[in-house]
Amino acid sequence: MEQLMFSLNATIPIFLVMVIGYILKALHILDEHFVKTLNSFNYKVSLPVLLFRDISESDFYSVWDTRYVMYCFLVTLTCIVVIWLAAGFLYHNKSRLGEFVQACYRSSAAVLGIAFIQNIYGTSGMAPLMIIGTVPLYNIAAVLILSFTGPASHGLDKTSLKASVKGIFTNPIIIGILLGMLFSVCRISFPVIITKTVNNISVLATPLALIGLGAGFEGRKALKEMVPTCVATLLKLVVLPAVFLPLAVAMGFTGEKMVAILVMLGSPTTVSCYIMAKNMGHEGTLTSSVVVATTFLSSVTLTAWLFLLRSMGLI
Repeated sequence: MEQLMFSLNATIPIFLVMVIGYILKALHILDEHFVKTLNSFNYKVSLPVLLFRDISESDFYSVWDTRYVMYCFLVTLTCIVVIWLAAGFLYHNKSRLGEFVQACYRSSAAVLGIAFIQNIYGTSGMAPLMIIGTVPLYNIAAVLILSFTGPASHGLDKTSLKASVKGIFTNPIIIGILLGMLFSVCRISFPVIITKTVNNISVLATPLALIGLGAGFEGRKALKEMVPTCVATLLKLVVLPAVFLPLAVAMGFTGEKMVAILVMLGSPTTVSCYIMAKNMGHEGTLTSSVVVATTFLSSVTLTAWLFLLRSMGLI
């Protein structure tokens, strides 16, 4: 019962905040324009500031773990390659192949990753290291996959690839992480006034991100493309964690590192998948369906995985 309560206390408050966002949107207290602005502010300002604060205030030399970052990178790369190859043989709707593959591997690492670890440990913990190992690869792979597949595809679009590379180097979250690492390595500290200002902005990140996710939830779209949606949801929330969590256990990862790995493998498909798919000429219906389904069902699966890991003494 203690392990179950720990798991529920880690997951339910997060999803309740998302539910509040959904209700506020349904009551027309929030509208589409506000949600779009909110997500933009969170992505460009509050999340990068939160990551910068947590990393800059930590001892880089004791926090950095090359082995852990490489694990996150190689596992993510393996997931992308295997899913792409398997889907190429088994999924016959080639116009939506790219959407399917991207929705299967791309987690909400930044938003929900930080939210979960903060809810359990009080800081973003190992989430920045996990993000370093996954987010750049997420974006590069998405451009390659979506360029080679989909309607009127003629192979890799050099313009899209160039824009993606530029986007990686100008990604606010990655910039926040790199600046935090620089300040941590150089042991730079701020005056109290600056520190409190940074703290006031950073505390906005998690609640605003969750409200934005909840307000952007579109249940009707989950009814479309049911078969590939169910397959992608099963892969994202159950199969990938079941395959790669034992490897993480064998490598000795525990605590915050294990929670970050769980988020990397088993958290909902990020809403940015839909944005990228639409911007690259794909229909987006399958992507939005997977986002909705994984977001809804992850409240159950993540609780179950946390319960299992807690029962094994790994977190």
